[in-house]
Amino acid sequence: MIATNPAERARGTWVAVGTFVLWGLAPLYWHLLKAVPSLQIVLHRVVWSALLVAGFLFWRDGRHWFRAVLAGQPRLWWMLLLSGVLISCNWGLYIWAVNAGHVVETALGYFINPLLNVVIGVLFLHERLRPLQWLSVAIAAAGVLWLTVQYGSFPWIAVALALSFGLYGVLRKLAHVDSVAGLGVESAYLFLPVLGWLLWSEFHGDGGFLALGGGPGYGAAANALLVLSGLVTALPLVGFAYAVRRISLTSVGLLQYIAPTLQFLIGVFVLGEAFDRNRLVGFACIWLALLVFVIDGLRKPQPAEVGELA
Repeated sequence: MIATNPAERARGTWVAVGTFVLWGLAPLYWHLLKAVPSLQIVLHRVVWSALLVAGFLFWRDGRHWFRAVLAGQPRLWWMLLLSGVLISCNWGLYIWAVNAGHVVETALGYFINPLLNVVIGVLFLHERLRPLQWLSVAIAAAGVLWLTVQYGSFPWIAVALALSFGLYGVLRKLAHVDSVAGLGVESAYLFLPVLGWLLWSEFHGDGGFLALGGGPGYGAAANALLVLSGLVTALPLVGFAYAVRRISLTSVGLLQYIAPTLQFLIGVFVLGEAFDRNRLVGFACIWLALLVFVIDGLRKPQPAEVGELA
């Protein structure tokens, strides 16, 4: 439900802006953990965010929150299990890409995501596209083809991020559950296997958290950042859940481009990633496709699903 109170809508808008700014600045945070293996970062992210989100839901909904979320929806448990695996893979690829120097390509993935979502909607949800939507998809495909030809390799990081997140969005669209509660169930399913994996790696020489396995460890600063990764994951999701109840999904859909724009700027101007003329042409195609897509959405706004970023 969209808030009718102007003050509530204004707060929702500012919270949405803050949420997408946090997601956009996330590469700087993960870059601080560059010395930690990407898999270890993802395992810690799942564990600490699961604890934080479960604590929040316990406080908000009581100790039976897990049962209450799944009640009355027999298919929900496996849908959230699958969506949890998808979003974890998305997180893992994203963090690896950031620390391997591919922030610009991750930004490309999240620019492509809304356009890929409409294709997924056609394939899986039998939705019909308007002519301008088909045009935007065609222009984006031309941009991806250009990048593939110019660099001699398919931009698999961008497409894999967009595809995994798009399929995650389909599952979350079909699963009638709010953002934070859904994340709580996803995290609960993953918590014990991931915690077991994390402890096994710590005591077999593959980890370094608090030097639990007797090794040198990552250091106090990295350990603190790993613990806080749960907050970095969960806080924007709580803000997102707050915002979407107070402003239209059309507004949220437009504001979501803040995140990949910031990621792109960080990749080029802060982390010094290459961005030559050929890459500019490919990105220009994607940006033109998004412009056509946004113009069409403003002309004929329709309800849209907007999911969580990495």
